[in-house]
Amino acid sequence: MVNLEWYRTFKSVYKNGNFSLAAKELFISQPAVSQQISMLEAHVGYKLFNRKSKGVEPTEYAKLLNNLIIEALDRLENVENGFRTKAFNANRLITIGISKHLMNSLGSALISKFDFIDFSFHENEMLFELVNAKKLDFAIVTKKYDTFDTIQKKIGEIKQIIVGSANIDASGLKSSIKAKDFNAIELWLNEQKWFSFDAGIPHIKLFWLHVFNKKRPSMVPNYIIPSEYEMLEILSKNTGVAIVWDINAKHFIQEEKIQLLWNSKQMPDTEVFLLSGKKEELSSFFEDIEQQLKKVLQ
Repeated sequence: MVNLEWYRTFKSVYKNGNFSLAAKELFISQPAVSQQISMLEAHVGYKLFNRKSKGVEPTEYAKLLNNLIIEALDRLENVENGFRTKAFNANRLITIGISKHLMNSLGSALISKFDFIDFSFHENEMLFELVNAKKLDFAIVTKKYDTFDTIQKKIGEIKQIIVGSANIDASGLKSSIKAKDFNAIELWLNEQKWFSFDAGIPHIKLFWLHVFNKKRPSMVPNYIIPSEYEMLEILSKNTGVAIVWDINAKHFIQEEKIQLLWNSKQMPDTEVFLLSGKKEELSSFFEDIEQQLKKVLQ
């Protein structure tokens, strides 16, 4: 029966010309190396190495044997290393940073793909700093960064829209939108109860800037709920309106828990990027995460 460890040991002794060096390379004892070479010599019926004062010298048959097995042994070791890498990757804990507002719609989509993920919540600038400092493997960001030490690829687009609870009568708003009566639209919106994830109302301010060309809306939020997805859950059970990412509102609208009030053409799309450090061992993860997120953002 062929013992592959004999040939692996033979290859190391042949390359190093020394039993001690081969033992160090293979992480076994020198007597174990000697024993395996003796067993291989008994198996093939020829002496393979001549002992010298400093190391060993291959015999002519050893040179012939090396030529016969080296290519096949290298291929076998490459296959073995490939399986080890896959096994390591399959069980590796990866760290992913994401905005808490996108966790449910984007972050949760990765859980079915990977067995071990450590998520952390931060916004764009901090996410970039953590990836750049190699404290995070990946980040999902909504801003483009151009640096030497990171890889960034666009995975899709999201957009801010206005939604409302299912029990709101939005017929007047819809008529004003159709007539492009922005004064009437703004008046209707200002009369509603507003939900926001932040007291600073960043999404609402941005919407007003692009759509109404105003730096600040006149309303104040009635309810501040610091997670956009949780805010949508609560909105669906109460009365009010909110500006949210379309990806977060998608299934709420499909299930008629809330209604789409306005998807304004004046409001631009926001690009979503996958960010990673330049590490060879992360490349396969990057491709898997990229494909998984693209499915969600289609």
